[in-house]
Amino acid sequence: MRLLRVNAWLAFASVALTSVEETAQREKNMGGHMTHKRQRFGRCLVAGVVREGVVEDEYFVVGQERFSRDRITPLAPCSPTKIIGIGRNYAAHAKEMNNPLPTEPLLFFKPPSAVIAPGADIVYPPQTKELHYEGELAVVIGLRCRNVAKADAAGVIRGYTLCNDITARDLQRSDGQWARAKGSDTFAPLGPWIVSGIEPSALRLRTFVNGTLRQDSPTSDLIFDVPTLIQYVSASFTLEPGDIVTTGTPAGVGPVQPGDVIEVSIDEIGVLRNRVVAGSL
Repeated sequence: MRLLRVNAWLAFASVALTSVEETAQREKNMGGHMTHKRQRFGRCLVAGVVREGVVEDEYFVVGQERFSRDRITPLAPCSPTKIIGIGRNYAAHAKEMNNPLPTEPLLFFKPPSAVIAPGADIVYPPQTKELHYEGELAVVIGLRCRNVAKADAAGVIRGYTLCNDITARDLQRSDGQWARAKGSDTFAPLGPWIVSGIEPSALRLRTFVNGTLRQDSPTSDLIFDVPTLIQYVSASFTLEPGDIVTTGTPAGVGPVQPGDVIEVSIDEIGVLRNRVVAGSL
């Protein structure tokens, strides 16, 4: 059973992760990198083939083709070369973790190998005894960029999606460096869609575990807003199309166990739903 799970996850990863060049070309074919109009973009399996398209009502639209939801399987909506996480960006979360407020953004990395799709399983690995959810708004980069001024940040953003920054809290404390704690396989669920044309400071982020509300916060509570994060991050790293910059998690983080279902929700984007399962990778 464990071998079958590993093989299934690897098969999913092989279609979910593609090169920057392929991503850029597909996004070009979809009509350009950015739009100020509110639209929902997605990547789905349709009859076993990865397709890029636009979500319209209850249909996934690729060019002139329209597919009903029961004919598609959503994948992670982009293929990042890197995920740049932001820590302690809500004052209430810093307080609940007994940490001081940051004076500048606190950065960490998640590798592309951590990415999973909506509906895919989060694996609770044997290396940890304290696995936590962290629901977050995530920024999706649309253009290759470096040294972006705050005033220009909107011009390099493709849209917004949801991220569950799964964290092995005990490893975060013991390791010092957060590579294992936040970068293990399946620790970066993304989705369900990329949504353009929304105001990132005017959203409501909620996280549910088994239907019980655990996190509920307006994104206006961010310590460092999205333009500030883009300026800060791009001063050090070249950002590629499809890269993710998360924005931090609000108060209410907590542990999960195998069998739990986590739902991260923003009305304007949708619901990112994943189940936790036991096992090694």
